[in-house]
Amino acid sequence: METIMVYLENMFAGLPKTPEVEYLKQELLSGMEDKYLELKREGKSENEAIGIVISEFGNIEELTAELGIQPVNTEEAAPVLTEEETYAYIAAKRSVGLWTGLGVLLCASGVAFLIFLNTLFENYAMSADHSSEETGAVLGLIGMFVLIAIGVGMFINSGMKLERFSHMEKGFQLPYALKMSLQRSQASFALTYRVAIITGVCLCILSPVFIFAGFYINDNYASYGVSAFMVMAGVGVFLFVYYGNIQGAYTNLVEKHQLTAEKKQEVKVVRAVEAIVWPLATAIFLFTGFVYQRWDINWAIFPITGILSGSFSNVYHIMKSKNPS
Repeated sequence: METIMVYLENMFAGLPKTPEVEYLKQELLSGMEDKYLELKREGKSENEAIGIVISEFGNIEELTAELGIQPVNTEEAAPVLTEEETYAYIAAKRSVGLWTGLGVLLCASGVAFLIFLNTLFENYAMSADHSSEETGAVLGLIGMFVLIAIGVGMFINSGMKLERFSHMEKGFQLPYALKMSLQRSQASFALTYRVAIITGVCLCILSPVFIFAGFYINDNYASYGVSAFMVMAGVGVFLFVYYGNIQGAYTNLVEKHQLTAEKKQEVKVVRAVEAIVWPLATAIFLFTGFVYQRWDINWAIFPITGILSGSFSNVYHIMKSKNPS
């Protein structure tokens, strides 16, 4: 039966994606299924039943001519992705997720390293000379900028990996058999994705525990707790980014070519806002930390930014729904 469905998809590949055409396709599929089952009950083999069904229902030109449906101009039709291109895109998205996630983790670790080293030398300076405190700050800054530089390099490398797939933004088509295969792979990956997201959320929620534990033990240990918080939250974000990119690859391939122009515009606006908000949140975090030494509470900037970012996405979607262009 899958052979018949693949054949039907190929028959309709050159026709416009209108409700009328979709209705016609579903009607033909229903008739083909009924005929196929009837032939199987009569004792026909699999190949015989498929051959008879295709021969009886295979001529679509007459139906489209009667309904006045014109084939899509080949120059205007979206290109069909090959199996090689499709799996190369998934591999690239996985690689981008890995390097971007590691870049985020390194940036978070850089800030954690600065706080840790600065606090360590500061505590040591209380029982030694004052110059050791300055040494800790200098070494911490050097270590932080090195880690952040490596992380930014990973971001740049990640962005370049997807440049060769930029043509997919204009739209694409998938062969039916390949689309079914991707849907099965997506279903198999669903459990792994859920576990990764749940784990990442738990890590981010539990990470402030280190700060409270540091306060409980000794006020001087609170900064160590902030360092542990940054690393643990960074691991959580890594899980979001890495597994989210893999899930995003499947979603883009299976669903993206079905998105409306309004939905695509919504995605672009949300991404543009996020590209501004998150760097701004990081700048505020570093400013309040270095200038006002509020490492104990300024970690809350990131979860607040996450909530506001998600809220903006939902509000924008609601506003666009109420005021369609």
